[in-house]
Amino acid sequence: MRALIVNPEAPGRLSPGEAPDPEPGPGQVLVEVRHTSLNAAELYFAERAEPGEVIGFDAAGIIVAAAADGSGPTVGSRVVGFGEGGGFGALRAMDVADVAVVPAGVDLGEAAALPVAAGTALRALEQAGPLLGRRVLVTGASGGVGGFAVQLAALGGAYVIGVAGSEDGRRWVTELGADEAVAGVDRVTSPVDVVVDTVGGDQLVAAYSLLAPGGSLQSVGWAAAREAVLPVGSTLGSRTPKTIVSVYNGGGLTDRQAQLDRLLALAAAGKLRVPVGWRGPWGKIADAVEALGSRRLRGKAVLDVE
Repeated sequence: MRALIVNPEAPGRLSPGEAPDPEPGPGQVLVEVRHTSLNAAELYFAERAEPGEVIGFDAAGIIVAAAADGSGPTVGSRVVGFGEGGGFGALRAMDVADVAVVPAGVDLGEAAALPVAAGTALRALEQAGPLLGRRVLVTGASGGVGGFAVQLAALGGAYVIGVAGSEDGRRWVTELGADEAVAGVDRVTSPVDVVVDTVGGDQLVAAYSLLAPGGSLQSVGWAAAREAVLPVGSTLGSRTPKTIVSVYNGGGLTDRQAQLDRLLALAAAGKLRVPVGWRGPWGKIADAVEALGSRRLRGKAVLDVE
């Protein structure tokens, strides 16, 4: 099959190539992939994968073979799913529990942008608890996960503060529903109840210091590629301590289908915007890698399978 394969000589270590067709197991469907999404995590894993390997988490397409055990969607169904690898292939075998049927009103390419980014944002906010009336700070708010976190927090009734480095990014974050858009965590002067941090490093430390007693910091990304060092004793001495929770929408998650169903329903109802900042044929993967690496990308990068 055609695929984007790991290539040490290519930008982002990804380039068009050929790979063996997947062989689905009894509880798996075979999907003809029409669209996939590029996440920062894929560039991380491409650095560690073997040449020729097919990685990729997100994929949306059409089922061409139903599960042999009779479970899951039927042939011809439009689906989107998440898996640990294989999303950058023209065919993908997926566990029935990891796919959801895409409503007719939702663009299949936009659906491909949901599993990792929107799924991570949703899970982080759910772990933080009820949002109504709470102050939620989102760092890296103009990125993929950040943009979804802003929207979902606003839908949950929170007062949302988004951090974006550029004036254009802050304007865009406001359009997504943020009540405030600021240039840096240091511009936030009042305590917050929840932080969704996609940056790590010094921003994580600064955001942690803003948490009210009992507040929660959801660490979902490390775009800064720098360690975060908390002051000695900063996690001690309170009857209602602040908490840090790391979140990854990967292994061990058992409710992927239900999570995707919720996100797709919001998108179908026009309540959740799928922000796509770059979209093009997967043969232009180098351009998508450059767009994502430039940190000027607003939202997600979607690759259309040719």
